[in-house]
Amino acid sequence: MKRPSNAALSCIIILTILVVDQILKIWVKTHFYLGESVEITPWFFLHFIENNGMAFGMELGSKYILTLFRITIVGLLIWYLSKICSKPAFSRGYIVCLAAIIAGAAGNIIDCLFYGLIFNNPMPPEVATLFPPDGGYAPVLLGRVVDMLYFPLFSFVWPDWMPFVGGQHFLFFQPVFNIADAAISVGIIVLILFYSKYLSVPVKESQSEKAE
Repeated sequence: MKRPSNAALSCIIILTILVVDQILKIWVKTHFYLGESVEITPWFFLHFIENNGMAFGMELGSKYILTLFRITIVGLLIWYLSKICSKPAFSRGYIVCLAAIIAGAAGNIIDCLFYGLIFNNPMPPEVATLFPPDGGYAPVLLGRVVDMLYFPLFSFVWPDWMPFVGGQHFLFFQPVFNIADAAISVGIIVLILFYSKYLSVPVKESQSEKAE
């Protein structure tokens, strides 16, 4: 069986992450009330929250500016990816990382663009309705990002003799995130660890240079 081209592989990765991310988000949004938590294992919960900001619930500045900034960055990354897919100077692993980052960023952009239009915002314990007859809870660009993956892997209390944190409870890992966040984080971490050298390779690199 012929191996798919880098362009085809990128499309497959982006579409797969987007579809899985949106299916899980819509399912959680329409089956969980805001703040509801279900234990899957002692170290894995589905915990429904929403946020206005960036990955892992961070909030930075105006929501309009943040969403437009995300759209601009994703557009630039798609342009860049389209330019390097056929260049042998860029490895397949690097292209996979970029595709995962693009998919993750686009997944959260979809929430911001459309979720305010297609969902209502009921008070708990009611769950949201998809395409409510009275309209959504926010205009375009102002939808909230749905998060649900929570991994409280372990916790402990710092010894009293520790400066600043002595006696305090510590929980790892606290952030609640989604598949899009995970795709961005994994893509960036793997890129930095194994493919950072390609960040300095010009897009117009010689076609004769072999990928590693």
